Order: sequence, then structure tokens, then C-alpha cells
Amino acid sequence: MPSAYLALLTLSFGSVWIYLRASNDVPFVLAALTAVVCFIWGFALAPWLVQLVIIGLVLGLDKFYFSKAGRLGGN
Repeated sequence: MPSAYLALLTLSFGSVWIYLRASNDVPFVLAALTAVVCFIWGFALAPWLVQLVIIGLVLGLDKFYFSKAGRLGGN
């Protein structure tokens, strides 16, 4: 089972790399959709401890981003 979500994670990162390098419409959209689907599928197959780490990272990045965005507004 661990090889399945690692393979999906690798495929997702590869798709993001293609997404960042593609300039044509079709590869651009296909790479983005593949990255999203593989990330969601890999997240669903991952053990709960890995899922908790991913959720913690997402929430931490969210808090970091919004704290920076709030200071840019001048309030």
C-alpha cells in the first residue's frame, strides 16, 4: 500500500513540473488536472498519520499566508 500513494505523489509532482513548463493549452490543462486528481487520490490512500501531517502543513501555510496578506492591506 505505501508504494501506491508514493507513486501518486511522484506523479503529482511530475505533473506540476510539466504544468509549470508547458505553454500550450492542452498539456497545461491536462497536467493541472492530473496533479489535482493524483494528489487527492494519494491523500485518500495515505495512512492517517500522513494525512494529519499534510493537513497540518496546509493549515500552517494558510495561517502564514493570511498573516502576510493582512499586513499588506495597511490595517
